[in-house]
Amino acid sequence: MTDNAAMPAADRPAAQRPDGPHAWLRLTAALGLSTIGGVGLWSVVVILPVIEAEFGVDRGGASLPYSATMFGFAFGGVIMGRLADRFGIVWPVVIGACMLAVGYVLAAQATSLWHFILAQALIIGMLGSSATFGPLVADVSLWFVRRRGVAVAVVASGNYLAGTIWPPILQYAVEAVGWRQAHLGIALFVIVTMLPLAFVLRRPPPLEDDQAPARARQGQGATRLSPRALQALLVLAGLACCIAMSMPQVHIVAYCGDLGFGVARGAEMLSLMLGLGVVSRLASGFIADRIGGVATLMLGSSLQCLALLFYLPFDGLMSLYIVSAIFGLSQGGIVPSYALVVREYFPAREAGQRVSLVLMATVAGMAIGGWMSGEIYDLTGSYQAAFLNGIAWNLLNMSIAFWLLLGRRRMRALA
Repeated sequence: MTDNAAMPAADRPAAQRPDGPHAWLRLTAALGLSTIGGVGLWSVVVILPVIEAEFGVDRGGASLPYSATMFGFAFGGVIMGRLADRFGIVWPVVIGACMLAVGYVLAAQATSLWHFILAQALIIGMLGSSATFGPLVADVSLWFVRRRGVAVAVVASGNYLAGTIWPPILQYAVEAVGWRQAHLGIALFVIVTMLPLAFVLRRPPPLEDDQAPARARQGQGATRLSPRALQALLVLAGLACCIAMSMPQVHIVAYCGDLGFGVARGAEMLSLMLGLGVVSRLASGFIADRIGGVATLMLGSSLQCLALLFYLPFDGLMSLYIVSAIFGLSQGGIVPSYALVVREYFPAREAGQRVSLVLMATVAGMAIGGWMSGEIYDLTGSYQAAFLNGIAWNLLNMSIAFWLLLGRRRMRALA
């Protein structure tokens, strides 16, 4: 039997070749799955004002379903990542598709806020959408070497494509047939589209580059941290950046309603923000293939902080469209950068677990930030303090990225 581990990458079968035709086919399927499965994260944002009225709760209470969904999504990503490491990516995706359908049926029948939260957090978030983000990002990163930055950015863009495509569709459906019927429609759609795409991913990943473990050890040495400490630092960075990121993404619809512009304008801004976030993510992939994951993280974090500052003085309708566009163009590349950083500092055999842990932190940051901003609004009656809170967390993320960047420069100086 031929030992593929000893074969040059170009001589391996096409199905085992990094950056080969099958890798790009998988990337296309993964993007579709991420876009469809991402509905679980954004449907609850669109209906936030409806939930507030339906169950008679304040803004903080209405934000709880989103936060609970994101916490479930975060922990579920680690579970699904480990499942993918053991059995392959197909089983987590199939389970996720089925659970999304079940979750939306249960959410449509909710008779109380807590019933709705449980359906969102445990079924839609933890067992459903979680399979379509971290595990897919980790799987795709194993199939690319030369174009890893672009590939990771593409599959991670599915989350933003979901945020671009789903909000206006759901807003229209809610106005036309009500939020409960809209949820039943989502359940049917995800099951008939995701299951066929899942089986495109059934081949095992190609073998790791023999030099990758040595490069990972060299990267860890440059930080002067143990692998566990480095992992913890990346988790903190992911948490901080996404607490900052959540403020506009979670509350822009409600913010526009408060300003008298209407929730439909807010849904349009969210769609614009996330659509341009896709552009930002793709551009960041090309940039990362040239300057590396750490430098790309630093660039994205700095631009996001600048965009958040623009929300403070500008609250006119046209101004909010422009600032939301700037925000989308600024922050799209941050989350994919973490997967690239993990691959730079850790070996491929640990990718599923370590990528999922860092992405879990980014999702937890979105959950905490979404709830935190709602509570700050309830306490102050304004979103200004919530924007300042986001900026403070963003500065923490920037400081970590800058420290890692200095470590990279030290490593190059010693090489």
